[in-house]
This record gives sequence, C-alpha cells and structure tokens, in this order.
Amino acid sequence: MREVNKLKDSELYLALRDIITIGNKAVKNAKEENKRYGIPEFFWKNGKIYYLLDNGELTTIKPDILK
Repeated sequence: MREVNKLKDSELYLALRDIITIGNKAVKNAKEENKRYGIPEFFWKNGKIYYLLDNGELTTIKPDILK
C-alpha cells in the first residue's frame, strides 16, 4: 500500500468525518426500516449474493419478499 501525505487543510478531514457519520446513520436507519418490513440484509461475497434472514440464517436463495 502506498503512503499518502496528510493534507494541510484540517477542515477537509472534519467535513469527511461529518459525511461518514451521516452515511453511517443513514445505513443504520435503512437496516432498521428494512427489518421492520421483513426485508433481509444482503451482501456480495466471492461472486455470490448472501441473504441474512430474520432468524439469523445465512442463505444464497433469494427470499420470496425480494422476488
């Protein structure tokens, strides 16, 4: 990995921190809302889509609610 010099403008780092915080809160809220509607979390790994069901089961079979 290549080392990158730190920028002199510390305001940029503060703005980036705020943007990341807002993004993390939005993702958390979306996950909670999806859970209320019974929509499972899903992610891509090694070329496959995995679904995390409410009961904690991890599957590659697309749930009916997403069909």
